[in-house]
Amino acid sequence: TRVTRDLQRYVQRCVETNREIYLNIGIKASTLTGGLKYALATGNWGEQKKAASSKAGVSQVLSRYTYASTLSHLRRTNTPIGRDGKIAKPRQLHNTHWGLVCPAETPEGQACGLVKNLALMCYITVGTPSEPIIDFMIQRNMEVLEEFEPQ
Repeated sequence: TRVTRDLQRYVQRCVETNREIYLNIGIKASTLTGGLKYALATGNWGEQKKAASSKAGVSQVLSRYTYASTLSHLRRTNTPIGRDGKIAKPRQLHNTHWGLVCPAETPEGQACGLVKNLALMCYITVGTPSEPIIDFMIQRNMEVLEEFEPQ
């Protein structure tokens, strides 16, 4: 809201004095930097004055106690449901977690089973376009399934 208010005042002054509007002057870098620093430091994302409506726990301080604890912290997954629930299903490992989620590494207490860690050999890939693979297959005379009609 502070950025909006400052920009509105700047635009109003520029219109009244018949000057050109430059966003890099109207939006102060210090306001944006301060807001980002606050959000990263506290983990509360949203308006600073309305802490109740902001999302808490979005960012965390990286654990640098040991190399293993750093890796564990970076590979942590969080199930976004209440910690006080008595439902067991979200806390259990699913069959599709085999090889992806570590069955042993989870905290004790209320977060047990809701906070999971990726398995040691789990590797997350970044999406790649399928066109080069399709072109490679067509160059080797593979038949495209879309060209056939069901009988």
